[in-house]
Amino acid sequence: MEIHQLEAFLAVVTYGGFHRAAEALHLSQPAISARVRALEASLGVQLFVRGRSNFSLSPAGKVLRPHAEHLLQTAAKARQAVHELQPDADDALRIAASPSICTYLLPDVMKDYQTAQPNVMVSLRSGNSAQVLKMVLDGETEIGIARSVNHPAVETMTLRDDPLILVGHPGHPATSRRRVRLEEVESWPLIFYDRGSSDWTLSQSLFRRAGLLPNVVLEVETIEAAKRMVERKLGLSFLPQIAVTHELQQGKLIGVEIGDADPLHRNLDVIHPRHRPMTKAANAFLLLLKAAATGIHASPARERPVLLNKFSR
Repeated sequence: MEIHQLEAFLAVVTYGGFHRAAEALHLSQPAISARVRALEASLGVQLFVRGRSNFSLSPAGKVLRPHAEHLLQTAAKARQAVHELQPDADDALRIAASPSICTYLLPDVMKDYQTAQPNVMVSLRSGNSAQVLKMVLDGETEIGIARSVNHPAVETMTLRDDPLILVGHPGHPATSRRRVRLEEVESWPLIFYDRGSSDWTLSQSLFRRAGLLPNVVLEVETIEAAKRMVERKLGLSFLPQIAVTHELQQGKLIGVEIGDADPLHRNLDVIHPRHRPMTKAANAFLLLLKAAATGIHASPARERPVLLNKFSR
């Protein structure tokens, strides 16, 4: 049993097929298949039940999965421990993050980090979740910060929950009520942002699953633009909690709870390559980032519900 065999096995499980797993690990499909067969041979079991058109985990595969995940995590920790014994010659830190995280979370973290690590040069790049993952996998950045990211070649740590919240101006009639039904929201003027993004898809699917068609009065490119439109009473919008924390606290925006729909959950995740231990500079940054993320609380103005959730960590 070897590490690269376990990685191939988990990739097939995660992506639901050998072809997709090969693409994710930047390997050929025969290479992935060979690694899985070698793992099965070493264990003397069949890990997948293969059918004509699909496959699933065998009983042995189901048992192996959590142990494989644990072994990869242990291997990563071992690399990190050995790496930390080496002299620290790092004077640069490369980070990739989604635009909302760059805007609403990182400025204060960067200020604290610059004070604590004045000799470290920080490079910050932005992109959507898929772009952040690619930058980390390609070695262009050491740390990635995005929403709900998982990949067998990276370690993922969830900072906190960051749900999408339906918010409106305090002067909008909808914000005078504690709970509403999704069918009512369908007719309200709604503002959406970043068409095709995961946030756009998640909020649109809320209506699609219920057979409803939202009344979209405006589409903009960014979260910040959508928030500004809501503040000017042009409509309501589903916005990330991290983007409206201060406005909810100050009563500039009001959260509206949809009683008959599931909350739109998202995670704020930190990712880094499984095979490349983090530098001391990156570990110092991560400590500040965790403290900042868990310190963000969006208190509902005027005691109105805003779909808040306990932080995942």
